[in-house]
Amino acid sequence: MDNIVPESSPRSEREKSGQLSLLLLLSVFVIATCGLIYELIAGTLASYLLGDSVTQFSTIIGVYLFSMGIGSWLSKYIDGHLLKWFIRVEILVGIVGGLSAPLLFILFEYAASFRVVLYSLVGLTGILVGLEIPLLMRILQRSFAFKDLVSRVFTFDYIGALLASLIFPLILVPYMGLIRTSIFFGFLNIAVAGFLLYQFPETKPFRRRFMTVIGATTALLLAGFIYSEKIMAWTEGMAFQDKVIYSKSTPYQRIVLTRNDHELRLFLNGNLQFSSADEYRYHEALIHPAMQALPYAKKVLVLGGGDGLAVRELLKYPQLESIHLIDLDPGMTHLFTHNKMLLDLNQRSFLNPKVKVTNGDAYRWIREDTSHYDLIVVDFPDPSNYSIGKLYSNSFYKEVYRVLDSNGIAVIQSTSPYIARKSFWCIAHTLSDAGFNTIPYHAYVPSFGEWGYTLALKNKNWRGDGPLPAGLRYINAATIKDMLFFPPDMAEQSTEINKLNNQVLVRYFEDDWSPYIH
Repeated sequence: MDNIVPESSPRSEREKSGQLSLLLLLSVFVIATCGLIYELIAGTLASYLLGDSVTQFSTIIGVYLFSMGIGSWLSKYIDGHLLKWFIRVEILVGIVGGLSAPLLFILFEYAASFRVVLYSLVGLTGILVGLEIPLLMRILQRSFAFKDLVSRVFTFDYIGALLASLIFPLILVPYMGLIRTSIFFGFLNIAVAGFLLYQFPETKPFRRRFMTVIGATTALLLAGFIYSEKIMAWTEGMAFQDKVIYSKSTPYQRIVLTRNDHELRLFLNGNLQFSSADEYRYHEALIHPAMQALPYAKKVLVLGGGDGLAVRELLKYPQLESIHLIDLDPGMTHLFTHNKMLLDLNQRSFLNPKVKVTNGDAYRWIREDTSHYDLIVVDFPDPSNYSIGKLYSNSFYKEVYRVLDSNGIAVIQSTSPYIARKSFWCIAHTLSDAGFNTIPYHAYVPSFGEWGYTLALKNKNWRGDGPLPAGLRYINAATIKDMLFFPPDMAEQSTEINKLNNQVLVRYFEDDWSPYIH
């Protein structure tokens, strides 16, 4: 069916041919959307399973585009009934792309080399997607002049890519999840194959055989879609040692809570954020060394800390009048405002009338803030990618400096000075570059090992002998003194300054942590 317009074509036949050509162009829109979705799924899934890293997305995109180039090159060797070949490719894309997410989740715990499996699947999907557009252009070449053909095909292709890039983070991930999204777009590829099979009379000789394959594939994808939550629960049950009691994908991250007889654990994108057994060590070390030097503090800003645990520690100081928390993900703050177990853990801190919670991007928010604060607590996730790395830049710290009171203190979560030694000292040096006097310190948290913090002072010296609230489980005058001492294997190293235009901290962090990533 290479020639859509018959040699003797009355007007009705030409109109029908034009309609069929339009259907093929609409197919370009669908397959372009599907193709980019598979690429985004692979990148997101790689970041979730292998670490939230810019390297994951960069290499996935590179391999996928390279594989599409291979597919385009291979298309020149396909001859014969082009529509028949195109339908075959659509079915294969629907199977491989549609099942990519569930397969990767399942194989993560079993494959000896998961990266080989990941990039092989990405490469195969890319090759098949790369075959689609060249085949369609060859099918349509006798219906359009070459310049019209190229402009129309690529117009539909780019519009489909735009749609995919918009709906993936805003709709698909938060409301469908990766597995259902993958399978749903597999359905779309299969639907294109079935639709074209019945729209073109030239497919009659092989229609029944193809419909049998399409029916079996549809049944497989439908089963995967229906049982997607059970598949995800099973794979997460294999990935985490303890029972998964809550899991949700938001536009920003995958939130998982696990529980055993002794503790709750929170994971974001597969990375442990806290254990209820020892989180008090982390949060007491984060808050109290700064607060003991601020007996007259009234106004506090918390950036990050969507679990409310840092706020819980701040509320032990009755002199505080207001605590404003800025956290990007409403899914996090909602969870820690409504879940009973978590309300017990953070002692209902978000429900305290002194506390105001705002969901938004901290970088954008602080640039527009005109208030001043006695204490600023910066409790972001580790700088594993550029979107977080900007929150550790000298540009961001200059904004923190601007809104900090003249006698105020900021405290910054600064990753591990033992495992990520270069990253830790890069944060301290970047704060100094922004104008702060810095006091680095560290604490031992069993779930993480040695963990680091940095006090950032504006115009006053810090003394570690101020009053502390009663009932603390870890922090006292002696532990604070110990936290200031750095042994040789955590001693200061020279680093570059983390700036927006270089994001050197992200590279340091990847290098520091790469030996420990699964």
